[in-house]
Amino acid sequence: MNEVNEVIDCIIVGAGPAGLSAALYAARARLKIKIFESHLIGGQIMLTDRLDNYPGFPQGTLPADLIDAIKSEVSNLGVDVQTGRVEKITRLNQSKEGKVFKITCDDREFKSRSLIIATGASPKKLNIEGEEQFLAKGVSYCATCDGPMFKDKTVVVIGGGNAAVEEAIFLSRFVKKLYLAHRRDRLRAVSILQEKLRQVKNCEFLLNSIPVAIEGKDRVNALVIKNVLDNKKARIDCDGVFIFVGIIANTDLVKGLLRLDDKGFIIVDNQMRTSEEGIFACGDARSKDLRQVVTACSDGAQAAFSAQNFIIKY
Repeated sequence: MNEVNEVIDCIIVGAGPAGLSAALYAARARLKIKIFESHLIGGQIMLTDRLDNYPGFPQGTLPADLIDAIKSEVSNLGVDVQTGRVEKITRLNQSKEGKVFKITCDDREFKSRSLIIATGASPKKLNIEGEEQFLAKGVSYCATCDGPMFKDKTVVVIGGGNAAVEEAIFLSRFVKKLYLAHRRDRLRAVSILQEKLRQVKNCEFLLNSIPVAIEGKDRVNALVIKNVLDNKKARIDCDGVFIFVGIIANTDLVKGLLRLDDKGFIIVDNQMRTSEEGIFACGDARSKDLRQVVTACSDGAQAAFSAQNFIIKY
């Protein structure tokens, strides 16, 4: 284990819009920081087709363009995103430098006066027969990633919220036939998205329906659904199943350390302060109602500002 004895000002865990914004504001405040990302720089935004509602960017902006712009600003301030999975956070005894955290990242250890948790969230799974078996063999949680592979094929989208409808609209550009299955008799997506989807000619709605099993041999060839009103099952021939039924907080790292809500998201106040002094949280990992890129960036800025104020006390 390689231990870095230097104590820096702030470590940011996660490099989505929230984490990158926190890095930008912290670096501009001349804090000495490090930012780590274990997977995909940009987070869940990189799994979407385009941005239509980020201020100052035109409708249809590619998510990668926004993330590259923020990364460039952060890099110009002398901070680069480091690849690594933060595996453990430890509160050390107070030292002459003040309160100190130690994080374990791969085979390295770092010390910091404050932490910003921006670990985001992940797609929720159905946990039905065939889901794991056919992952990357017709089962997908990302239309942007996999949609073009289903050109002129038949797919089923599962879900009724904004994400499901947005991804269904995107998929309709490629596929021959699109089904959207939802457990209720109406969708939960905002009206403007529902209107757009109802204008899609190759889309058919399967309401009051829940998925039971995904079938196939080498790849997906059918989805079995059950009608919740009469319990009758039906087999929908298809080449792919796209699942958009919610998200799960990526907060395993802080379970037992920070206060979480009943869904596992980090509880913070309006300064992004968590239940543990010196640790802040922002973006999709925190408990809130609206999860958008613009709110993630706002969270990150506030978290960095709060971290700065915390450090000044010591």
